[in-house]
Amino acid sequence: MNLYILRHASAGLRRPNPLLDTKRPLDKDGKAQCLQLAHVLNAMKISFDMVVSSPLKRSLQTAQLVATEMGFEQSILISTALAPSSTFAQFQKMLRDCTAYENVLVVGHNPNLTQFLGQLLAGPTETTVPGVRLRKGSLARVSLLRGPAILQSLIDPRIVRALYATSTKSSRRKTSRK
Repeated sequence: MNLYILRHASAGLRRPNPLLDTKRPLDKDGKAQCLQLAHVLNAMKISFDMVVSSPLKRSLQTAQLVATEMGFEQSILISTALAPSSTFAQFQKMLRDCTAYENVLVVGHNPNLTQFLGQLLAGPTETTVPGVRLRKGSLARVSLLRGPAILQSLIDPRIVRALYATSTKSSRRKTSRK
């Protein structure tokens, strides 16, 4: 399986009240990040068979904007395994539920995603977990086979902006929606 791990896009400052923070939406920059990322992924001929998102608003908005812009027509699965309070065991269970799919996009939060990515790369027997920095809007692609995952690519939002700025034509996929 090719697992694409996307940290939600820019959503402004964290709110002190945890209940209000769950409803924090993407800001203007975050929405632009999503559209630019989708454009770049379309240009790279990347598509997803399954999209899974944290239930928090900013992650769900990120997943919806990227998926819609890429022509993804199925429903987005919402999973608490991607919520900020989730554990690696919950994340692994969610991944096992997705094994029928070849290209899976998951959208969530830090520090969870960074920790989960490190644990996937280290493998089950390692105690030292590699550190990979996921900025808001960063996308990591890992190949999940037996043993430790293999990091195939890591796309930082600055790279996305640069690639987007150099493109001249729309790469939006045509969909059958009317």
